[in-house]
Amino acid sequence: QVQIVESGGGLVQPGGSLRLSCTASGSMFNILSMGWYRQAPGKQRQLVATITIDGITNYADSVKGRFTISRDFVKKAVYLEMSSLKPEDTAVYYCKTVLTTTVGYWGQGTQVTVSS
Repeated sequence: QVQIVESGGGLVQPGGSLRLSCTASGSMFNILSMGWYRQAPGKQRQLVATITIDGITNYADSVKGRFTISRDFVKKAVYLEMSSLKPEDTAVYYCKTVLTTTVGYWGQGTQVTVSS
């Protein structure tokens, strides 16, 4: 069984920064990629950033230049450094760990609120 646990969310003022962490545990041979997605109230879940085992990154246009994803696959962990946060970044942030092209696991999510 695989468990995905996110941490680091919270309340921050516009222009501020936060660092999200995600750790996977359980039975898994290897990780193909890990990533962050977010879902705001009334909206669909959308990609924020992903990173592959080879370090290839992909970012949503809305976060490019402000967010940075990094990983430590030995620790089965992925991080998201968020800066210059905007109110529209407010959402529940979910971590996804992809093991194969058809197998992936989601965490429970961590709330990020950007408000003054």
